[in-house]
Amino acid sequence: MAGGWRRREVVSGLAAALAVAGSGVVVASGVAHAAGGHDRQLSYDAALYLVGAPDHGGAQEFDTDAGELTSVSVFLVSNASVGSVDVSVRTAVDDPGSAVGAGHVDLADLGGSGMGWVRVPVSATVSAGQTYYLVVSVSGADDKVVWQGTRSAAGGALPSWNYDQPYWGGWHRETGRHLAFGVNDTVDCAADNTCYRHLPASELSVTTAGLLGNADHVVALSPLEAAGASYVPGSSVLRLPDGRLRYLPTGATAPITVPANDPGAAAAVRESRDWLAAGTVPGRTPQQREMSARALLDMRLLTQRNGAVAAAWYGAWTYSWPRDSSFVAAALMRTGHLAEAYRILAFDASTQRADGTWEARTTLDGAGPPDGRHWQLDANGWVPWAVWQWLRAGGDTQRTKALYPTVRKAADYAAASLDASGLPPASPDYWEIGTDAPNLGTAAPLLAGLRAATDLARRFGQADDARRWQRAADRLTDGIAATFGRNGYQRTITDGSGADSAVAFLAPPFSVAPAGLGPALQHSFDLLRRPNGGVVPGESWTGATTWTPETMFFALAWASTGERARATELLGWLAAHRTSLGAFPEQLTAAGYPASVAPLAWTDSLAVLTLAQLDGHRMPVPPHR
Repeated sequence: MAGGWRRREVVSGLAAALAVAGSGVVVASGVAHAAGGHDRQLSYDAALYLVGAPDHGGAQEFDTDAGELTSVSVFLVSNASVGSVDVSVRTAVDDPGSAVGAGHVDLADLGGSGMGWVRVPVSATVSAGQTYYLVVSVSGADDKVVWQGTRSAAGGALPSWNYDQPYWGGWHRETGRHLAFGVNDTVDCAADNTCYRHLPASELSVTTAGLLGNADHVVALSPLEAAGASYVPGSSVLRLPDGRLRYLPTGATAPITVPANDPGAAAAVRESRDWLAAGTVPGRTPQQREMSARALLDMRLLTQRNGAVAAAWYGAWTYSWPRDSSFVAAALMRTGHLAEAYRILAFDASTQRADGTWEARTTLDGAGPPDGRHWQLDANGWVPWAVWQWLRAGGDTQRTKALYPTVRKAADYAAASLDASGLPPASPDYWEIGTDAPNLGTAAPLLAGLRAATDLARRFGQADDARRWQRAADRLTDGIAATFGRNGYQRTITDGSGADSAVAFLAPPFSVAPAGLGPALQHSFDLLRRPNGGVVPGESWTGATTWTPETMFFALAWASTGERARATELLGWLAAHRTSLGAFPEQLTAAGYPASVAPLAWTDSLAVLTLAQLDGHRMPVPPHR
């Protein structure tokens, strides 16, 4: 472009001089450019997120060798239906009288709530080498302003200011966001579907709405990038609203946008369809098969070459949990994708600790845990159960034997952990918080794992292992019956700990259901269900936000015990609460809108397993004796 901008961001916390009126949750970032220029949001690895107050705005320092600026590009995320986004180009950041140009856009004219890049006309004569400040604020809206910004210096710029310390406590690290006030000149927002558009509240609660990817790289799509788009059926190639296609070619690290007849995109579609056709796609209706195919393709993208499975592709979810991985492996093996399932099991084996346990989660390269989160004992049940399922699904015996040392260490630790009553110690479970008494979310998986390990030992002629683990499984069975069975399968052995969705872990395909489990399943579901149709993890869980994995625990249990109507009802509920791209979210708001992240690998796996059970491709249950 003629002239152009030179770096020197910074995001600034401006006090009353900006006099920012409240806005219905508006996030703004800005890029100015000269005539003929383009805008781009720079990529940073950290952001100032959810910083907002009525007396703060944002500013970016820049210089240019252009003589005239014609517009400013602003990235908006807004829940407001009215208000004005105001920009000014100043020579003094805190002096409105120093403005050499200004402009604004009306939120109502943009369609109200929504997100994306919008170009604001500005006429400003500027001098080469002069320092200027782009200032963005919001006025005339009815709620607070929310800003994002870079946390540290970018492109040689000065460090960012310690923004709004009294109000928000300073900077908050966040990744994967559109970051405020980056300057560049090389993107057309239509190419990545990020031009401003109205998005209803139902699409603004989820952080990621879908994925693009290839064998080596994954890119999460925001609700904006997903808006109006759809996947080419049976693929992870995105069709944009204007008919063009967007995908990650083999070896690429970023998506490209191509014409509808692009041969590379067509090859990517064929490859995805061939992979699906190499196995089975569960489902008895077109909608069920479509949701199953989407879940399989998303699990494929979330599974790395080394077998690590990312729980989701965003921030703190981009780690591998042994629990989630075991379920994903089980789903892939049930659809005939045995090679992918084995890679997952081998990765879990490689990350087992020397004592036979696992960290709660590990980095995707297998290097170790990302933080000090307490390890979780339930993996010692889930991994052996998944290894046993792989063999029973047709997995190679020799490969299974290669995993047997992992099973032995896991089962031996589980058996040794049982106390005099036959129960494991209090430990964090899938809630990822500790309990003060043994909990069902640990005891039930360990039972499944010990029974699976016992059968593996018998099949491989390891009689001593089989006897040792059978005794432990029997003790654990008795301990569960005498404690959890007595109190109605509550969260812990303590009366009053409340219902827990982990009650489903005592049903097939994990274990032979104990007497009386059927009524306990229904009673627990009724206690945990919320008005949006989903369940919360436990009766003591606060809030109206529901969780899709926990809801699908019950669907899988009912599909596995002959309660077809109940399982089918929950599958229909899940289908109705996907993102616009058909991805399963982790959570739903009280109003039933997708929330948190999507897709979630655990929910993907549970949906596929439930559909396979209903199709009659039933998973075996580890034998009781």
